[in-house]
Amino acid sequence: MSGSRQGSGRKGVNVENAGRERVAAAARLVVKIGSSSLTTPEGTINVDRVDALVDVLAARARTGTQLVLVSSGAIAAGLGPLGLGARPRDLATQQAAASVGQGVLVARYTSSFARYGLRVGQVLLTADDMMRRSHHRNAQRTLARLLELGIVPVVNENDTVATDEIRFGDNDRLAALVAHLIHADALVLLSDVDALYDGDPRQPGARRIPLVRGPEDLEGVELGRSGRVGTGGMITKVEAARIATGAGVPVVLTAAAHAAQAVAGADVGTFFQPDGRHPGTRLLWLAHATTGRGRLHLDAGAVEAVVSRRKSLLPAGVTLVEGDFTAGDPVDLYSPHGTPVARGLVNFDAAEIPELLGRSTRELAASLGPEYERELIHRDDIVILDPITESRSARHV
Repeated sequence: MSGSRQGSGRKGVNVENAGRERVAAAARLVVKIGSSSLTTPEGTINVDRVDALVDVLAARARTGTQLVLVSSGAIAAGLGPLGLGARPRDLATQQAAASVGQGVLVARYTSSFARYGLRVGQVLLTADDMMRRSHHRNAQRTLARLLELGIVPVVNENDTVATDEIRFGDNDRLAALVAHLIHADALVLLSDVDALYDGDPRQPGARRIPLVRGPEDLEGVELGRSGRVGTGGMITKVEAARIATGAGVPVVLTAAAHAAQAVAGADVGTFFQPDGRHPGTRLLWLAHATTGRGRLHLDAGAVEAVVSRRKSLLPAGVTLVEGDFTAGDPVDLYSPHGTPVARGLVNFDAAEIPELLGRSTRELAASLGPEYERELIHRDDIVILDPITESRSARHV
C-alpha cells in the first residue's frame, strides 16, 4: 500500500488537508446522490433519507454556498407507483417509470427544502444538450440564473426522452460534467458506500483509500459494481472523479450518511485531487457523455496528424466507414490496429463519406463542388481518447 493511499506521508496529508479545505470553503458546490441512497427496496422514496440530505444542504446554503443537487432516483421512484417489483427491461416502460418517478422525486425535494424557505428548480439534461454548442450554452445560462435567484437546481438525466439504454441512477458522470459546466469549486459524490477501498470492503483487511492523486494510486484496486436499484458502482464514480479532477474540480466520494462531514471538509470517504486542467465543457461531454454512432478507420498518417499534430481529419486519411450516422453526430476514430484513438463531430452523413475516401479536399471541390472542400472533422471538434482501466478519459485536441 502506497503512502498516498493511507495519507501517511507528510506531503500526502498536507495535499489531502488542503484539498478538503477547498471543499469546506467552496462557494459553489455540486452534490450528487444515488438511487439506492434515496429509495426503499420496493422502489418508493424514503422520506427520512431525503429530509436528512436536505438538512445538510440547507445548512450549507445558509452559509451562502450556491448548491446544485444532481439526484438519481426517478426511475426507481416510479417502480412503486407503477406496481413494478423490479427494473423493467424494455425502454418504453423504463421511460414511463422515469416520467412518473421524476414528478414524485421533485415533489419530495420541493416539500423538504420548503422547510427551510428554499425553492428548487428541476433541470433535465441529455448528452445531446451539452454536445451541441447552443444547447450547452443555454444549459449553462439557465443553471447560472437559477443560482443567482437563490434556487437549488435539482438536475437529472432526461430519461423520458433518452434514445440509448437507460441505466438506473447512473448520474455520476452527469454530476462531474455539471460541476465543470457551472465552474463549481467542488463535487461531492454520495452513495451507499463510504469510500473507495483497496479491496472488497466486505472482506477483512480491506483498507480505505483516503487520497487519490492520480491513476497510479488506483493500480491494483478492484472496482466493484452496483446493486439492484442503482447502476453507478465504483467504476462510474471513479471515472466521474477523473472527469471532474481533470477539469480542476476536487471530488469527495463517500456515503450519504456522511454528507455533513463531507461538505464540511472532514476526513471521510476518498478525496480525489484535481490536476488543474480546464478543457472545454462541450468536448468534455463529447468524450465522456456520448457514444460514437459510427466508426472512421484511419491510416497511420491520419492518426499521427490527428493525435500527435492536433490537425483536422481530412477524407484522404480515412480507409473505412462503419455505421449509420448523420452530420453533427459523434463518431469514433480508429487506428489501423483497431484501437479507438479519438472521437469527433463529423461534418458529413455516413452515406456521403465513401465517395470522399482517399481524395484531397481540392479534388473533391473540383469534382463535387466547393461545399466539399472541408475537413471530415474539424480539430476543434475532436477529443483524444486515453484508455484507462475500465473506462476512458480525454484530453482536448
